[in-house]
Amino acid sequence: MRRLDCHRRLSFLDVTLQDVGDMDRDALLRRFHVRGADGQTVSGAAAFAAVWRELPGLSWLGRLVAIQPFARGLECAYGAFLRIRPCLQAVVFRLERGSKGL
Repeated sequence: MRRLDCHRRLSFLDVTLQDVGDMDRDALLRRFHVRGADGQTVSGAAAFAAVWRELPGLSWLGRLVAIQPFARGLECAYGAFLRIRPCLQAVVFRLERGSKGL
C-alpha cells in the first residue's frame, strides 16, 4: 500500500517496533487498524476501506465497500482470511527458509 500512496496521505506504523501508546499491541497485531485524521480508530474491513479511499486508483473501491452489503461481505471475507492466516504464514515461512538453502 505504501507504493500506491504516491500523494503520501498515509502514515504507516510498525507496531512490532514502535510504541503504540494507549492501544493494546496484541489487539493491533491480530487485525488491521487505521487511525484517521479525526483520531478515530477503525479496524478490519472498515480500515481497508478507509485506506483505499486515500489511494489514487482505489478510492472508488474504498467508497464502494463502505456501503452495505459490501461492507458486511468484506468483513466476512477478512474474518475468513484471519482464520487461515496462521497456515498461510507457516507456508510462506517454509518457502522462504527453503529458498535460502538453494
